[in-house]
Amino acid sequence: MVLKLNYHRHLFLILIVLNLSQTKVYVHGLLPPPFGGSGLDKGFNILETTSKVLPQGKLVKTAKNSWTFVWKRFMAELAPQSKSGSYERPSYKSNGSIGESNTFPDETGRYHLYVGNPCPWCHRAKLVVALKKFTSDQIGMTSLVDDPVRASRGGWVFDGDSKGDEYKDPLGSYDLRELYEKVSPGYKGRCTAPLLVDLKTKQIVSNESSDIVRMLNRVALPSSTTANAPGDATVPDLYPTELAAQIDETNEWVYKLLNNGVYRCGFSTQQGAYDAASADVKRGLKKAEDVLSKNNYLCGDVFTEADLRLLPTILRFDGAYSPLFRAGGVNHRVRDYPHVLAWLQRCWDMEDGVVRETIDIDDAVSSYYRQLFPLNPGGLIPTAFSEEDIGLKPRMP
Repeated sequence: MVLKLNYHRHLFLILIVLNLSQTKVYVHGLLPPPFGGSGLDKGFNILETTSKVLPQGKLVKTAKNSWTFVWKRFMAELAPQSKSGSYERPSYKSNGSIGESNTFPDETGRYHLYVGNPCPWCHRAKLVVALKKFTSDQIGMTSLVDDPVRASRGGWVFDGDSKGDEYKDPLGSYDLRELYEKVSPGYKGRCTAPLLVDLKTKQIVSNESSDIVRMLNRVALPSSTTANAPGDATVPDLYPTELAAQIDETNEWVYKLLNNGVYRCGFSTQQGAYDAASADVKRGLKKAEDVLSKNNYLCGDVFTEADLRLLPTILRFDGAYSPLFRAGGVNHRVRDYPHVLAWLQRCWDMEDGVVRETIDIDDAVSSYYRQLFPLNPGGLIPTAFSEEDIGLKPRMP
């Protein structure tokens, strides 16, 4: 109980200091203002001011313990934790499926997909729409803006007024929480994207990226054009029957070691949890390097669902997961794995560069630094990040 009370007292003091620094109000004689006569900001000059009455070691230890306590509380809010300090990804799945029942029949213009550029799970859904050549009259799509300050819950808002129709919700919602309330009244879970909605019945079809990818690979929606018509040889089958077992097996280790492994690194709050997650990421990259040294793609010579699920993680690795999440250790880069980089270039160039149109890399990377406050409390954003920084070459005209 004493420890808990001490932590709360420390937290209270930190919040006072933070509030004072924000409002520019300083206690005369106790906390000197920044930018004193020297013109340098020395904070509150606490170490110099209190060193005669309070040993520096105790002050530093108290500040460190208090900061760690507050940080862990923020992290638990951002990313639920196990007792060992390991990130436990929550699941709030709604997993209906288009075309498998009368509830969600194959019907053009009925379904709408909500996605955000920074999110790798949303990127999966954008990739399948692009590669399967769905038109906007078949499946509508709205881009979400990541802004947890404006969002009433979660981090996604709509911004059609300033950004245009691409960012407007056809159901008229302000943010993703309000949309969830409309399509799933009383919803209590996290308001996650991607989200596939039946506009006709105002129901959630699915908010699980893996389910959305697989159903959109097989669904056949009538179109006013000849694009993606049955038998169109330019549209890939991402889950061919003869490779189904291999794809499922690959998906399992790619998710555990890489897709979720990078987040387990970034959201760990204890050293042991981080070490285990980081080792998994290194193991995943080495396994991908080995597989891709023998094949053009993860399951042979054709791009499949397994490649699609790995692609968003690798595109964000050098800019966000390695430096910010410390995934795999210090300064781990995709170019350290030449066969992975060659695979990434093949994916980047396929289908006349359609993959390039599914992501704004700089926006995706900078979002991690802008929005994940507990991991980047200073809010500094790295220099603009591009495909060339990963090691990708521009597409030849």
